[in-house]
Amino acid sequence: MSAPDEATASGVSWEPVVDEAPTRLLGDDPTPEHGELPVVFTPDAPRGRHAGARERHLDVVVHPDADTLAEAAAARLLVRLIDLQSVRSPLHVVLTGGTVGIATLRAVAASPVRHAVDWSGVHVWWGDERFVAADSPDRNELQAREALLDALPLPPANIHAMPAEGAAPDEDAAAAAYAHELARFSARDDDVDEASPSGGVAPLDDAIAAGSGEAPGASSGTPLGLAGVTSRRVATSGARPAVPEFDVLLLGMGPDGHVASLFPGHATLHDEARTVVGEHDSPKPPPRRVSLTYPAIRAAREVWLVAAGEEKADAVAKALSSGAAVDGTPAAGAYGTERTLWLVDLAAARSIPA
Repeated sequence: MSAPDEATASGVSWEPVVDEAPTRLLGDDPTPEHGELPVVFTPDAPRGRHAGARERHLDVVVHPDADTLAEAAAARLLVRLIDLQSVRSPLHVVLTGGTVGIATLRAVAASPVRHAVDWSGVHVWWGDERFVAADSPDRNELQAREALLDALPLPPANIHAMPAEGAAPDEDAAAAAYAHELARFSARDDDVDEASPSGGVAPLDDAIAAGSGEAPGASSGTPLGLAGVTSRRVATSGARPAVPEFDVLLLGMGPDGHVASLFPGHATLHDEARTVVGEHDSPKPPPRRVSLTYPAIRAAREVWLVAAGEEKADAVAKALSSGAAVDGTPAAGAYGTERTLWLVDLAAARSIPA
């Protein structure tokens, strides 16, 4: 099965191409080929930075089991970082939590190839976080540090963790703080401040002053002056979201199809004004969370979604189907500007038409 030439990409409807043989499900084949590509979406659009939402390069790679998936994702990530560092620096990577996400980080830590990466030129971010105490085992940051980050020669300033409970008054303030941190490393050309790390935006206090004045509820005792910061100038004003141009953004997916902490039926799915939001009532504990929004996710060059287990099969199939609604399957709304890569195991791929 092969995708059409890029020259034929424009003007073609977004439909899956399958083999001429009668449609089957991967789960019906007792001996699937390792690495089999079960479905190819067409058109295989030019992999440009500004490709449209449905004109994007999408791949699905199936591995035999969750362990192999994690090992392969780790190897793929390391090679991608090494390749990218030959052409640009710094790099920005967004991590995910979850069983496969953390297993992938452990596999990176165990690989000798990690020594070929210049970690001083890598910035680490998170797609979402549980708003709990910094030392809570529920925190994605803590799990990532234990699995990988503490073993890497990463400068502390390159690790951009979402604020924990106690460092911000609530999840909304934590979201506003993270939005500002993202904006400091934004690739936007406007509001350039030479003192900021990448010429992104002015410092927090200046941004507030240029907007509506002091943020409601802010006080000198609030860490980072976070409370009530809601300036759109810090969030999504301008031609593109005020976030780094993430090189790789990793996402896990729940059985309900949620990604990051964007859950089916929640209003945060439709928040286009902010890059980060607080989630007050997650259906999966703990209930209070902080999450990137679609505008931030879709600013990534490459979005990699990892999913393993039979309980994810229906959600994977729905997310990959033509016309899938994000209200029911949020993973359907996660895609990159250059590439969207689904990395799944056989159990999670069993419902994808092949």
